Amino acid sequence: MRSIIDILKKNDIAPSMQRIKILEYLKNYKTHPTADMIYHALADEMPTLSKTTVYNTLKTFTEKGVLMALSIFGNEVRYEYNTNPHIHFKCIKCNKIYDLDKTYFRYDDELIDGHKILEQHINLKGICKECLKGEK
Repeated sequence: MRSIIDILKKNDIAPSMQRIKILEYLKNYKTHPTADMIYHALADEMPTLSKTTVYNTLKTFTEKGVLMALSIFGNEVRYEYNTNPHIHFKCIKCNKIYDLDKTYFRYDDELIDGHKILEQHINLKGICKECLKGEK
């Protein structure tokens, strides 16, 4: 828990119990959850937690660069702790979203066709290897 508190303090965020638990959840479960998913995952453990607190906390974390808000597949917003460049893959059968290593998409420097790249988002859809196993 110390590293979570350190991350919050480093980003000028007061470390309340709700903020600690939300960030801890996102750090431990790389499932790209929605705000509602986070709320439901933590509600039993924290009966005083409200959906408003979850939404406000996620907004603060996103604004401070602690998390990334993703609107990558449809209109729902999902959140993730991994802010390093990587590729997202969504399985059309089980609806899980996986992180893939960015090395699948390579470029030699920060320029592509003369354009300076500051950020990259690559989103793929298909059938994950677990669902493919079930098709055999």
